[in-house]
Amino acid sequence: MNVEQFGKVAVLYGGTSAEREVSLASGTAVLNALRGAGVDAEGIDAGRDLVSRLEEMSPDRVFIALHGPGGEDGTVQGALEFLGLPYTGSGVLASALAMDKWRTKLLWRGLGLPTARFAVLREGMDWSRVLEDLGGTVMVKPAREGSSIGMAKADTSEQLAAAWRAAARHGSSVIAEAWLSGAEYTVAILNGEALPAIKLETDRGFYDYEAKYLRDDTRYLCPCGLTPEREAELKTLSLSAFDSLGCRGWGRVDVMLDGSGEFQLLEVNTVPGMTDHSLVPMAARASGMDFGQLVLRILATAGDGEG
Repeated sequence: MNVEQFGKVAVLYGGTSAEREVSLASGTAVLNALRGAGVDAEGIDAGRDLVSRLEEMSPDRVFIALHGPGGEDGTVQGALEFLGLPYTGSGVLASALAMDKWRTKLLWRGLGLPTARFAVLREGMDWSRVLEDLGGTVMVKPAREGSSIGMAKADTSEQLAAAWRAAARHGSSVIAEAWLSGAEYTVAILNGEALPAIKLETDRGFYDYEAKYLRDDTRYLCPCGLTPEREAELKTLSLSAFDSLGCRGWGRVDVMLDGSGEFQLLEVNTVPGMTDHSLVPMAARASGMDFGQLVLRILATAGDGEG
């Protein structure tokens, strides 16, 4: 690949969300890979002076390695659209939708795509009724956070109330989702293609922040152990979920099996982690692509249109 076509590239990382540390690691890995490939790349820690720094730098393309609110929710994407700068990943609308788990699930349900039953949690609710309606055990999530931040399992009214209070510290929108007891999978999407699926296994209660970033006993299985037919079904579902939100370029779709063995969509990540140990690079390696090649292919998808 002729890297001169990319011109000067700004890598946006860091930011101000609760996922700042993960973003710093992703951005550093991306920046090193681009420079190692001979790309003229410079990192920018995305603070309040982001627009002025971009205007001063005047890059030809932008690689977004920001995770969470402020960087993955359409905010930065809108600023880049205004500045006329091509950038990696999904556009304003798709980024905003994918960041909001509640509205994502509403859209999927309207399209007939499978996703677990859920309820929006508010102060003063009948917690026992919520549990009853959702099968007795639930997963509580902030609707607009990633990296499993603020998530908790609950199967009593007291636990549900406490989980809601904890999740609400990360934003006023909180959902409870019917507990899914089956295996968890993730499917990376790159330029319209679903990469090999990865099965996630942890000895913890669920795949939480500690299992993702702090433990060394979390297991990532690729090949994922599904039959070829079932993996093809999973990939097709993941592409449908990704496309339904108007996502583009690259991303990752998380899916779980319910107690009946049916796939249930969890969420779409429009700027997944990008360290050497992250899931998208892992799937890329399984398809014969090293980290440097992956970063260049993502950069090549940079666009500035709708989505």
